[in-house]
Amino acid sequence: MKLQDLVSKEIFKQNGYQAPELSGAIKLDANENPFGLRKNLQKELLAEFGKISLNRYPAAGAPELRERFASYYGVHKDMIMLGNGSDELIQLLCLTFKGKIKGVMVPVPTFSMYKIISINTGNKMAEVPLNKNFDLDVAAMMDRIKSNFPAVIYLSYPNSPTGNCFSKSKIEAIIKKTPGIVVVDEAYASFSGATLLPLLKKYDNLVILKTLSKLGLAAMRLGFLIGNKELLAEIDKVRLPYNVNSLSQAAAGFFLDHQAEFSKQVAEIVERREELYRGLKDIAGVRPWPSRANFIFFSCAFDSDRIYTQLAARGIVVKNLQGHPLTGNCIRVTVGTRQENAAFLTALKDIIP
Repeated sequence: MKLQDLVSKEIFKQNGYQAPELSGAIKLDANENPFGLRKNLQKELLAEFGKISLNRYPAAGAPELRERFASYYGVHKDMIMLGNGSDELIQLLCLTFKGKIKGVMVPVPTFSMYKIISINTGNKMAEVPLNKNFDLDVAAMMDRIKSNFPAVIYLSYPNSPTGNCFSKSKIEAIIKKTPGIVVVDEAYASFSGATLLPLLKKYDNLVILKTLSKLGLAAMRLGFLIGNKELLAEIDKVRLPYNVNSLSQAAAGFFLDHQAEFSKQVAEIVERREELYRGLKDIAGVRPWPSRANFIFFSCAFDSDRIYTQLAARGIVVKNLQGHPLTGNCIRVTVGTRQENAAFLTALKDIIP
């Protein structure tokens, strides 16, 4: 038996998503919230977990949570779906929309899972480079759009790894032109203060993704898909039953009960982000880009492979972006605590000649 005869060639030849396994390191590679819950809140959450009957399936479709988060996001209950992180929702979109209009389009560089999931679900992919300012090249994207392509366009807002928000007018131009749907992924919206949720009233082919992963509950893997109810009714046919476990549902309710605490952490991350940005600007040979997310993207006049390796040797893990024409010798660093950021800046200064 040859595996390559059984596995699709698109899957067989790819590497998949790679996450480093380093214990005891300062993790500044995954855009996580660096702040844990206060002890009293940890106890409160554990108490909520203790109420769960582990022998029972979770609430199918999470109707009560959908109601609460619909109110939180200002939409109707039938316009929201919960998923096992945004990744599952991206997969559901790729599986659902494969009718007469086919394929997926993304600007690059962007979140790598859009491409990985699209290929793994058998979709044709089109990647369109961003312009020199890392904004959308609308003309180039328009040139690729046809009457039967693409079914889905993914736009990260703010964009990962570059940290900027694409032009709203450019996004609207694409929404109007495409024959399919446009998915605006707002995983980092809490750190930008910007959202395109109001545009849902204007465009039926717009879908918004949200997540709690960047806000302090990454371990619970909870994402939200928001769009018009006719679209969601079709996607719901593809969603697996009980896709969001009871512990995650309880944690999501806990988030809503303690919004002020999580908002306070977001405000502190934004403050630390600006400090980190100023620190990077002071290092010769390093060019950080202004960020509206919880990370900073920077280019350097040195080999980023070497910098990544030497940082890792010092117990600091960042995201090396080597490999794409627009991100050669570029690195993305997550905003950490004040102490973590200081350790990173000190190590980077020591490494750079």
